[in-house]
Amino acid sequence: MKKIDLALIKNKLFEKSGTDNPADIPGHPVNVLIKENRVIEKIIAEVRSNLQDITKEENLKKLLAGINNLLKIDVHYLRKENLIFPYMEKYGITAPPKVMWGVDDEIREDLKSIKEGLQSNNHNSSALVSKIESALAKVEEMIFKEENIMIPMLLEQLTQEEWKAIADEGDEFGYLIENIPDWKPKKILDLNVRKENIHEEGFVKLPTGIFDLEQLTYMLNTLPFDITFVYKDDIVRYFSQGSERIFPRTKSVIGRTVSNCHPPASVHIVEKIVEDFKAGKKDNEDFWINIGEQFVYIRYFAVRNEKNKYLGTLEVTQNIKHIQEITGEKRLVSD
Repeated sequence: MKKIDLALIKNKLFEKSGTDNPADIPGHPVNVLIKENRVIEKIIAEVRSNLQDITKEENLKKLLAGINNLLKIDVHYLRKENLIFPYMEKYGITAPPKVMWGVDDEIREDLKSIKEGLQSNNHNSSALVSKIESALAKVEEMIFKEENIMIPMLLEQLTQEEWKAIADEGDEFGYLIENIPDWKPKKILDLNVRKENIHEEGFVKLPTGIFDLEQLTYMLNTLPFDITFVYKDDIVRYFSQGSERIFPRTKSVIGRTVSNCHPPASVHIVEKIVEDFKAGKKDNEDFWINIGEQFVYIRYFAVRNEKNKYLGTLEVTQNIKHIQEITGEKRLVSD
């Protein structure tokens, strides 16, 4: 499959940000993404090598191991969707992220279905092999899109500071490769980012109390659930940073349209909730889902003032499995 020739845009990138070829810079997000794609390609090759006869138990075990390895592609996609897509949207590149996210979700579902099929004793070998080949082709096509469409678009637009922000928040999701060095750009351009008029060392006065910013920040982060606030204009303005977040969040989500923060398959649900809140048809909406060993309770609340004016939407997410397991009473302090 054809690979991007980053040398073609090296000069333009150099003029803009004073860097060398980002594909060759250890720790640069482009370098990391490309290296991960090479890892993914190796996994694909291993999977294909065991497709000859999956009726053999040995081949079946190797194939299942390969699919399990390929399922780790999720961290690669999560970083792309949560760190890179927001910058594409910032520069008006909206269609490619939506299409790619939709295909990412298809790949995730295909791989999960294939794993279930391999673990079943009643699978149709021929049909399963066909499904695997189709999924592998989708993954390869996504690699092509990332390196031949997405990366060139990003290199045309993003500044050094924006690339650095992506690199700094990558740990939130993890990587497919190890020992990623801390990339320190030689030059940081002035982004002329609009600064909010906030007195960082001042106090926040509320109707029922007063906090300094440190107190307020860590109090919100100590809450036993995650909160995210979406302003009335559908822009994400805040999220808490508790130690046990259910869904990953990075600072790049701030300023992002809420519909762009969700997989394409669930966007219509989010839009309907916000629409009903704005129209005054509802004040809250609840969902509960199983995620691994967690039972996650997701609640949405319309935030209104004393005149019932809509100010925004609050999302509250919590793993309530331990709460469901509570029985009897507890009246004494734990040791």
